[in-house]
Amino acid sequence: MIRIFILLGYTFLFMHLHATGDISKYINMKYSYISFSAIFLLGLLMLVQFYLYGKEDQTEDHCCTPDCGHDHSHEKKPGWRSLLVNAVLLIPIVTGLFLPVATLDSQTVKTKGFSFKGVENEGDNGQHQFLKPDLSVYYGKEGYAEIIGKEKKGFENKEKIVLTDKDYLKGLELIYYAPGEFTGKQVQMKGFTFNSKELENKKQLFLLRFGIIHCVADSGVFGMLLEFPEDMNLKDDEWITVSGKISEIYYQPFKATIPYVKVDNWKSSTKPSDPYVYR
Repeated sequence: MIRIFILLGYTFLFMHLHATGDISKYINMKYSYISFSAIFLLGLLMLVQFYLYGKEDQTEDHCCTPDCGHDHSHEKKPGWRSLLVNAVLLIPIVTGLFLPVATLDSQTVKTKGFSFKGVENEGDNGQHQFLKPDLSVYYGKEGYAEIIGKEKKGFENKEKIVLTDKDYLKGLELIYYAPGEFTGKQVQMKGFTFNSKELENKKQLFLLRFGIIHCVADSGVFGMLLEFPEDMNLKDDEWITVSGKISEIYYQPFKATIPYVKVDNWKSSTKPSDPYVYR
């Protein structure tokens, strides 16, 4: 019987995530049809399990006398392993339904660390990337060059690049891929502020957004270094919109030259209902 309740719980959990829109906090919505299909698959498995349970119940009802011919002394009772497995399966249901969905923020950046490793894409297949989105880890050289070539056409002729939610990761990847081609162009972007301890002065800070490639497990924090005309006292996790010129700077903590934005104008913004961006 407990299997029925577990399957019912998972079915309701996926329905709840889709109904509330919280599913976007876990996966790239391009793949939402997979989790949506899971609702029907889990519902079907629950009905099958319910049918099997009813069939077992009927067998017991027809075998209610001591001389029915069946050996009842060997009927199996749930062992501790079975109880442990069921308890583990219940954890995602309970946490998913009763605990609030945590939004990734600057505290996550501090916990994961903030280094140039992500920009160079060394390490674990592009997971936990920083600043620079990079799809090259998912393609061969030729395939990646073809994708970049196609996507460049939508940006290279623009004097002002507006990084919307839809184009945020795509535009950033192109800027980091060929910063020289975008130097001097105007860019407008929105994100949350992050004050790294390694910043040289109060005129500088990072503007970031968390991006999801496939799911939250491979999420990264992407954005650019900003330099304002004057000292700033913005705290972490303040949402702002900035516009300015793209330039390049040698950033000593990363020991590398990176593109950055020389800010002309900025304003405070409200945190979007969906703070994540997707590739």
